[in-house]
Amino acid sequence: MEKLGQSLKGVLKKIAGAPLVDEKLVNEIVKELQRALLHADVNVKLVFELSKDIKERASSKEIPKNISYRDYLVKIVYEELTKFLGGETKGVKIGKERPFKIMLVGLFGNGKTTTAGKLAGYYSKRGFKVAMVGLDVHRPAAMKQLKQLGDKLKIKTFVDETEKKPEDIWKKYKSELKAFDIVIFDTSGRDALSEDLVKEIENINKTIKPNENLLVISADLGQTAEKQAEQFHKSCGITGVVATKMDGTAKAGGALSATAVTGAPIKFIGVGEKTSDIEEFDPEGFVGRLLGMGDIKALLEKAKEIMSEEEAQDLGKKFLKGDFNFLDLYEQLSAMKKMGPLKKVMEMIPGMGNMKLPKDMLEVQDEKLKKWKHIMKSMTKKELEDPDLMFNRKRIERVAKGAGTTSGEVRELLKQYKMSKKMMKQMKGSPEKLMKKFKMPK
Repeated sequence: MEKLGQSLKGVLKKIAGAPLVDEKLVNEIVKELQRALLHADVNVKLVFELSKDIKERASSKEIPKNISYRDYLVKIVYEELTKFLGGETKGVKIGKERPFKIMLVGLFGNGKTTTAGKLAGYYSKRGFKVAMVGLDVHRPAAMKQLKQLGDKLKIKTFVDETEKKPEDIWKKYKSELKAFDIVIFDTSGRDALSEDLVKEIENINKTIKPNENLLVISADLGQTAEKQAEQFHKSCGITGVVATKMDGTAKAGGALSATAVTGAPIKFIGVGEKTSDIEEFDPEGFVGRLLGMGDIKALLEKAKEIMSEEEAQDLGKKFLKGDFNFLDLYEQLSAMKKMGPLKKVMEMIPGMGNMKLPKDMLEVQDEKLKKWKHIMKSMTKKELEDPDLMFNRKRIERVAKGAGTTSGEVRELLKQYKMSKKMMKQMKGSPEKLMKKFKMPK
């Protein structure tokens, strides 16, 4: 996905740097888009359909009056890629029926059990009473793994390692499950083309009657994902897709284009190994991230779990003005660390995706944050509120001694402060400019 993002950013740079924006440039950027998407394992037919749509819109004489043709071309690329990935967000809409049943199906090793835990945690954080049920009767460790995930997340988990029929496990716990808002079912991994396993999933589907049948597809599956998706759709009527391992080096195009075969949209994406590393799939935000325009919606969703909206807005204003102090810096870095790797968080901020940020700035470890906290405790109130006072050898030595650390580690904190301040000066105004591209008239 990183390579695809780099290629797509290259397309935008080509548009921005071209001395003349004409039909020749349109053909060039379409060819580059084709190369990038085909390299990412996206279905050839879909790539050519996307190319045709971009060319048709770019040749239109009806260009909005208030933007340049250059900006209009960027808008076309952004909108067509968004449409290609499903258009608007089509997440799971939890209906009134209780329990609301979500069944996960998919191939062996595509991350169903892990995804069950991630989804359970996701809905639990949003106030739902959630349970998980293990229906994987073929993989010996599956029930244990699901139970361990449930214990870790404090989610009630129903398993029975003695039963050999998934339907019997459902019948056994059916009355108890009525007490929950959402029940997530983890089924056996299977080759969708294997007849006996196809029959098993058909029986489970008829017995449980899930509200949502989510196909879990790994980003590294490639174009074989399409045939598998088609058969799963015939067996149990797929209502959505969860694309896993979207944070890795996998090409991911097969998983993304498999949705075209089933007509079922991507509803969630797995973006890491932690149980919290799952996001509702928002095509606009996803394309925004790939193009370096950010994903404000996903950023706010993550931030809500860490701090209140008022705190986030206040801190954001201070940083954009560039008038933050040591305490603000520490608070911001701590919050961002909880939201995931800093590199990933930065990609969600408009304007940050295209900036080459120093490696030191992106790799702030928890141990380093703890040291910086001790260093700050050794500073005076005046020094904390006015960091520029600390650029003084005697003060650095005094603070290092008081914190039981070295002058080098104090200087490291000062370096982080200077880098953050410099970055915010570069950023001034750019988020607003970029966000205007999101809101350009259609």
